[in-house]
Amino acid sequence: MISLNYRDPRPIYEQLEEKLRRLILSGAIAEGERLPSVRELASQLAINPNTIQRAYRELEPAGVAHSRPGPG
Repeated sequence: MISLNYRDPRPIYEQLEEKLRRLILSGAIAEGERLPSVRELASQLAINPNTIQRAYRELEPAGVAHSRPGPG
């Protein structure tokens, strides 16, 4: 689903944001579908949860995703 290039000069959170944006805009992640939890995705990609959180935060102002208070 998501693969990161550690040789890319861009920060990991930017790469992740771009890949998530593409998945959402292409319809691979359907409108209204929950994104993986921060901990779940951090575990899958073996990266710091703060990096995932930052990528998710970057998607919000662009209107690609939004967060809701509550469980997930």
